[in-house]
Amino acid sequence: MTGSRRHNFGVTYREALIDILVHAQDIAIPLGRRHPMPPEAAAAAVTRIWTMRWPPPFPASRTMQQFQITATDTTWTAGHGPQIQAPISAILLLSAGRLAALPQLAGDGAAELTARLRRRSSARRTG
Repeated sequence: MTGSRRHNFGVTYREALIDILVHAQDIAIPLGRRHPMPPEAAAAAVTRIWTMRWPPPFPASRTMQQFQITATDTTWTAGHGPQIQAPISAILLLSAGRLAALPQLAGDGAAELTARLRRRSSARRTG
């Protein structure tokens, strides 16, 4: 399918962008590699995650929406509640349920969001 512009029914380029950005980090992070993520692309991907109706949104993004999340490296903010700041790449990874980005959080709500996401992940593994 290399070079093809075709996609599955109901899947747009936004979902493909999410897959490319997140799965590249799924490979790079465990290998200890740095794989920079373009902030504009990450902002577009995380906006799609936060506005998804179908397929249903990622559970982590629903948890995150209870906080006001602000990107530190591009103009992006969303949610309501205690404040959290992080690079947009970390916001994207966390929104997709990747807890490896938790250490990049800062702000009044960082500890609470970290605890909630870890609880959610732990419950998912034991349940």
